[in-house]
Amino acid sequence: MSVSHRRPVPLAKAYRLLNHGPTVLVSAAHDGQHNIMAAAWAMPLDFEPPKIAVVLDKSTWTRQLLEASGTFVLNVPCAAQADIVQTVGSTSGLELTRDQGRDKFQVYGLPTFSAELIDAPMLEGCVAWLECRLLPEPGNHQQYDLFLAEVIAAQADERVFSDGRWHFEGQDALRTLHHVAGGHFLKIGDPVDGKTLQP
Repeated sequence: MSVSHRRPVPLAKAYRLLNHGPTVLVSAAHDGQHNIMAAAWAMPLDFEPPKIAVVLDKSTWTRQLLEASGTFVLNVPCAAQADIVQTVGSTSGLELTRDQGRDKFQVYGLPTFSAELIDAPMLEGCVAWLECRLLPEPGNHQQYDLFLAEVIAAQADERVFSDGRWHFEGQDALRTLHHVAGGHFLKIGDPVDGKTLQP
């Protein structure tokens, strides 16, 4: 994706990037090491300052990196990236680093660009990116694998997100993914506007 399609999203509207429940890719970096993983359970948590919640299993390398650095990125992938999502969600970055001395970005040729405020890599081709600062809640981390974070910067692809809303019409390859199970995803559908019923 060309840099020209990325636009800042006001922090007050950042929750809308996740409000429809897309699968996300969590990227993190610490001490020169990088990783990325898929996460199906991520959601907005608060408006101002914007906060998010994401569940990350204890066994993941990404979790270790973000716990050490205190920062991470939620990348919102699109339908054109379904194979990438499945691949980074089903391979171990720790094993690749240990066995090959290379991370998932290197092994799978995943292009990245630099975040504005943190060191974690941001994956090219996604439709939204949220830079996050971890809120230390060790009890939640250990007991529930639940991580809370403040969103400190956000961007989106203006072809499908502008003026604080998603608009996927005519952009099927850029529709967000929603994980069902076992490598099966749905992509976001068409908009439906509800009307308030009168008593």
